[in-house]
Amino acid sequence: MTDLDVFRKETRAWLEANCPPEMREPMRGEEDACWGGRNPVFKNDAQRRWMQVMAERGWTVPDWPKDYGGGGLSPPETKVLKQEMAAIGARNPLMSFGISMLGPALLKYGTEEQKKRFLPEIARGEIRWCQGYSEPNAGSDLASLQTKCEDKGDHWLVNGQKVWTSYADKADWIFCLVRTDFSAPKHKGISFLLFDMASPGVSTKPILLISGYSPFCETFFDDVEVPKDQVVGEVNKGWDVAKYLLGHEREMISGMGLGGNGESLGVALRERLAENPILRADVARFDVDAMAFRAMSERFMDELKAGHAHPAQPSMMKYAGTELNKARHELVMAAGGSNAVEWESDRSKGGKAAREWLRTKANSIEGGTSEIQLGIVAKHILQLPGA
Repeated sequence: MTDLDVFRKETRAWLEANCPPEMREPMRGEEDACWGGRNPVFKNDAQRRWMQVMAERGWTVPDWPKDYGGGGLSPPETKVLKQEMAAIGARNPLMSFGISMLGPALLKYGTEEQKKRFLPEIARGEIRWCQGYSEPNAGSDLASLQTKCEDKGDHWLVNGQKVWTSYADKADWIFCLVRTDFSAPKHKGISFLLFDMASPGVSTKPILLISGYSPFCETFFDDVEVPKDQVVGEVNKGWDVAKYLLGHEREMISGMGLGGNGESLGVALRERLAENPILRADVARFDVDAMAFRAMSERFMDELKAGHAHPAQPSMMKYAGTELNKARHELVMAAGGSNAVEWESDRSKGGKAAREWLRTKANSIEGGTSEIQLGIVAKHILQLPGA
């Protein structure tokens, strides 16, 4: 047996022994996700134990260095772990913007002190982050942001507003883009700042979506004082950090294209397709597209871990995953017929199909609109003239 075969055998045995049965059931909705945080709320004891045992092993972030709370696994070992978790239906032990977005940025741009301070807390699920990027007048043109950050000698002073801040009302800390130089070109005067959401002067207001449910908030900063050492990267060069993080955010969003538990749509809808050959053909085409996307995703992740991925590939993946996720929910609605538009009953039981279908419309806006992603692909991958 090769070393990887041995690792697979040991990993399979460990997962069988440590993953609770409740954590092997398909997630029924966001209420089944574990977000951790300063004051974590667990749905049950199994969810708490699963997060803790995975964190103790470093497997909430298996490819991060052990010095920062990770598992120190190689890319092939990380892939094996994911395969073995999928084989038993093991849930992700921890959902976290700290893992999917901020962590990679800190690993690349953070100081050693910042890495040691924040990364182990992220890996253990002890701190929950939100993202302060978009503003009322700075969405797709993010570099037009106007949130003001002044140097007051021994601290920064932040004033301004963010919008579409996912889970801002539940987050412990925020990673935030602020303008530190209003005289510089718009991409040059931005800094990347970290601060506690419990700081005086920080407030949030929920934004409801058409689906009747929303994680989004408006976030306001009124004379918020931030320690000087909480800038990531160089002052006025935060756009470099922001772009790098956006690549990881788009990679995360693209994962929606893979669906919740990996089950084919044809299998999930089989009882509704028996009398509808046209819809059955549409679902079959979708499942082929989903398999192609899964293969493309696996190849992309291998290239990313090996350092060979094209910088614009996350935009391609984000666009493809977004469209696939929207198509999935369109077909679910079609298969459900008039029953699928039912709305009034409990969201976890009835009304779920319509609400989730409506929620997918935001996929082509969040993390950069589909138009922005197509422009990036046209310019940087296809190299089309005039792009």
